[in-house]
Amino acid sequence: MKTAERFEKVINYFSEAMPVAETELEYMDPYELIVAVILSAQCTDKRVNMITPSFFRSFPNAASLAAAEQEEVFELIKSCSYPNNKAKHLLGMARMLDRDFHGVVPDTREQLQKLPGVGRKTANVVLSVVFQKPAMAVDTHVFRVADRIGLSTRAKNPYETEMQLIKYIPEETIPLAHHWLILHGRYICTARKPSCDKCGVREFCRYVNKKT
Repeated sequence: MKTAERFEKVINYFSEAMPVAETELEYMDPYELIVAVILSAQCTDKRVNMITPSFFRSFPNAASLAAAEQEEVFELIKSCSYPNNKAKHLLGMARMLDRDFHGVVPDTREQLQKLPGVGRKTANVVLSVVFQKPAMAVDTHVFRVADRIGLSTRAKNPYETEMQLIKYIPEETIPLAHHWLILHGRYICTARKPSCDKCGVREFCRYVNKKT
């Protein structure tokens, strides 16, 4: 099957099966989302959603977080993975956001990636989720699912996967497709044992066809 045909079939399936797909991180504004995404690195959304309510009560905006001490932040996020590093990143992000951007989360990848703790993936999540821009965030789920299905070919890293995906996915569909692939990887195409019998794209999945 040609790559363009596989993309068309996958997009058509998800358009019907999952017309509404959203992040499972709970947030109220761009500041809360960027905090949640930083916390979500190598940590489940479920765990992050347990942490953020008390975090946002203590630090409801960038200015309040910028004035905090690292120990205060650590105490609130210590149940997530790598809390020391994340506390540093959150403080650095908030202080730059407050100082250089007047507390307003920027809407360009270049400016977002200036913020401590914000790499390309995090920037793309914010651009896609908050600003509905055609940015494809590639996390471990997207990287795995794109390769298994056959949407990416021999991609060595998330950036290569991102470039291959945006080549074939229409711009207006990219924000939605990002969630399709994440949710599919989280609940169906899991890392250790994908549920191929429950998969709606198995007929045109490269992984399934290789096994048969």
